[in-house]
Amino acid sequence: MAWFVLFLAGLMEVSGVVTLNEYNRKKRPYLIIFMAVFMMLSVSLLGFALRSIPMGTGYAIWTGIGAAGGTIVGMLFYHESHDWKRILFISMIVIGAVGLKFTTGA
Repeated sequence: MAWFVLFLAGLMEVSGVVTLNEYNRKKRPYLIIFMAVFMMLSVSLLGFALRSIPMGTGYAIWTGIGAAGGTIVGMLFYHESHDWKRILFISMIVIGAVGLKFTTGA
């Protein structure tokens, strides 16, 4: 259950960053409220997951989901570079997160 919550925390992190990007593009004040809600949910869910998952592992995976997810969303929806090197390094982040999951006893 903690791993699922950690994954949701990462998704909320990505949602917050995407909402912040949308605010920067459109300047709609309500987007700040959505961003704050996503970020609060993200940190709250992370805190809940860290009750069962070691802090270093949980934080690394949470930031990995945020970094990889934000980059992937940028490539898919904001026409950011699809350079093979970006894809390679994002893949390495994902592989590292999966490796941490499998090497943690929680």
